[in-house]
Amino acid sequence: MSDRMGSRRRANGRRARWAAVCAGLALSLAAGLQGVAGASDGPVPPRSPLRLLDAPAAVAGGLLHPDASPSGANDWSCRPTRRHPRPVVLLHGSAANRYNNWGMLSPWLKRQGYCVFAPNYGGVPGSPFQATGPIPQSAKQVARYVDRVLKATGARQVDLVGHSQGGGPTPRWYLRFEGGTNPAHPPRNKVRHLVALAPSNHGGDISGLGRLTTRLGLNPTVSGLVGQAWSDQMVGSEVNRKLDRGGDTQPGVRYTVIATRYEVFATPYDNNFLTAGPGATVRNILIQDVCREDLSDHLSLAYDTNAAQLVSNALDPAHAKPVRCGLTLPVLGG
Repeated sequence: MSDRMGSRRRANGRRARWAAVCAGLALSLAAGLQGVAGASDGPVPPRSPLRLLDAPAAVAGGLLHPDASPSGANDWSCRPTRRHPRPVVLLHGSAANRYNNWGMLSPWLKRQGYCVFAPNYGGVPGSPFQATGPIPQSAKQVARYVDRVLKATGARQVDLVGHSQGGGPTPRWYLRFEGGTNPAHPPRNKVRHLVALAPSNHGGDISGLGRLTTRLGLNPTVSGLVGQAWSDQMVGSEVNRKLDRGGDTQPGVRYTVIATRYEVFATPYDNNFLTAGPGATVRNILIQDVCREDLSDHLSLAYDTNAAQLVSNALDPAHAKPVRCGLTLPVLGG
């Protein structure tokens, strides 16, 4: 028992160090960016000045109650409707958890009539710092969770919405290697659509820090401190090489990637983008091409109402609405 408790304390320490690295980099960027967003016609998720407090409140809540579900998520009695026949599974990013990552998108999608589900994965239960473990193991956890959602709801397929690692290597590994798709019979895929916010699809160098640790051979040491997900997401990692072998996509899946020019983790930002292979469709979106003065960075894309409308449009293209661009900020969103 003492060995197990000691292992858990060491794991929590690694997650805490990861979070400190991430928070420091993001806050340093926030200090240097300012601006005002433009506007266009059309409805958007509800806005108010107080929305800028959503992300800090979610971070605090995620530290205090890391196993809690975000508002709108994990109603296991929910049954999909004819308009929204596929449940939406939200996959958080590295060193985050379901509560702090999805405080805006989960209730927003629930209000639209979706059955919304959000797991914690890739970390020690009870730790606020999830998605730090090996990506193949995280993908196995996602596979089990999706199977549970399908069984509970009676749905044939789900849509995945992910942020960072949760939009990139973890769901892509699940789709390719853990039963998320059936390449021989794509209609039997368990996933119809993957919508990704700032995904580390082809690795990221953390604004140059990852490139330095790779060149110095320090990635195993850093991973020992903050978790294997660090090494797995570096450009040229074994995980990335295996994922990229044979193409980016799986037949029968629609992919939507939403990236930001002000990316600081999954850099360079065009590493977020995918190339469609046979039987798949890909839409790559740079959010500044939609809202020129959107200042969201890697973290705040999950709290960006401009991005939220793009997510809704991707999930339900038949009822897509224009994005009315509004003020968004690094770290805080808006």
